[in-house]
Amino acid sequence: MTDLFSSLLLGGAVALKNRIVMAPMTRTRTSPGDVPNALMATYYGQRASAGLIISEAIDVAPSSKGYACTPGIYTEAQRKGWRLVTEEVHRQGGTIFAQLWHVGRMAHPSMMPNGEAPWGVTEQRAENSDVFAHDANGVLGYMRAGAPRKLATQEVSDLVGTFAHAFADLRAAGFDGVELHAANGYLFEQFMNPVLNTRTDRYGGGSLHDRTRFLMEVVDAGVRQFGPGRVGVRLSPFGLFNSMPADPGVEGTLLYLAKELGRRGAAYMHLIYELMPTGNMETAVFQARHLDHALLAKVRASFPGTLIWAGGFNSRDGAEAALKTGLVDLIAFGRPFIGNPDLPERLKKGWPLTEADRSTYYTRRGEVGFTDFARYAGAQAGAR
Repeated sequence: MTDLFSSLLLGGAVALKNRIVMAPMTRTRTSPGDVPNALMATYYGQRASAGLIISEAIDVAPSSKGYACTPGIYTEAQRKGWRLVTEEVHRQGGTIFAQLWHVGRMAHPSMMPNGEAPWGVTEQRAENSDVFAHDANGVLGYMRAGAPRKLATQEVSDLVGTFAHAFADLRAAGFDGVELHAANGYLFEQFMNPVLNTRTDRYGGGSLHDRTRFLMEVVDAGVRQFGPGRVGVRLSPFGLFNSMPADPGVEGTLLYLAKELGRRGAAYMHLIYELMPTGNMETAVFQARHLDHALLAKVRASFPGTLIWAGGFNSRDGAEAALKTGLVDLIAFGRPFIGNPDLPERLKKGWPLTEADRSTYYTRRGEVGFTDFARYAGAQAGAR
């Protein structure tokens, strides 16, 4: 019987020991230069009992940075730092994919190279959304995203090449695969949204083919580097986070993506079924909205790879109920993994879960709220 603790061959290429995914979560614990470090290696290694770990979002280039203290993959120091992480995860018997992003318009000039404007699919600003950046006095805090400049056609094509270089660097750093963050109002989704993308070039919003071209070109580059079955895509159908307008043809967009990603050998679609209409990454109000089973069945029929379901899972019963529908293959847990490094064992044995203090999610306090959570106290007693 399929349950959370049964194995799975992901994409025909990666063997997973269970169906529990550690969802990508920004934690802002990098060293100066946005470099991953030994503390981060410990953090991910502690959670290696997950069937699959998906790393926090990684900046593909300096221009992709929207939040302070997020890690990159574009310097040698960053590449060496990620090698520490992957080696520790593998030493602990885990599997880890890198989540790669470009935030697009969700940035502030203070975070951009030479203080330039954020990069956008158009010049339309995310009027009601904040980023974590430096103010005029150099103090970190939340502030409104800056007004973007519209990327030229050649710049978009060049950015595909930037992602291609990042894929090679991620593979050399030891990652088992990569996930593209095409959700939550960042650059890929900005291009895919027909209301926001009013371009008239080959990446324009006039057709599904054109407005998904950027994502598909990057997926193709990832598959060339990692091979089939090792590239996943995270999507947020119906999501409104980061001032995204509603896609009036969301079902058609989702099914088109399912077909095209399947044709390209993508390993999985990672679906977030939540609306996040207010707040920033620290204060966002999450409102659950699950796709109805009829639509999810259409996605399943269109996509031959694995489906990951994310969005508010915090118990074994809820996760296994989702698996029992037969419509998804893996369940992603986010915040429960923060306070419970041994989450799979706790779920399996019915042990209570620790709830982490939300004020420590995005801090510069080192191990506090990061690596200082212990395995369940009864685990050793139960082993005797």
